[in-house]
Amino acid sequence: MLTKNTQINREQLEMVTLEQLVPENHLVRKVEAAIDFSFIYPLVQEMYSAERGRPSIDPVVLIKMAFIQ
Repeated sequence: MLTKNTQINREQLEMVTLEQLVPENHLVRKVEAAIDFSFIYPLVQEMYSAERGRPSIDPVVLIKMAFIQ
């Protein structure tokens, strides 16, 4: 038998930021403070097209993911 869930629990709202979720001594914060990844943009600029294809994932994010792995 199909029954409906009539309970509505919408009385709580919590606002959370990424700053609150990542501890101060986390590896990601240390890497971000130690390395300036902005040098990647000029290196990969020719590989991306502004007129064609889907929106790309930020190349810095891709490099950071591979670096942290």
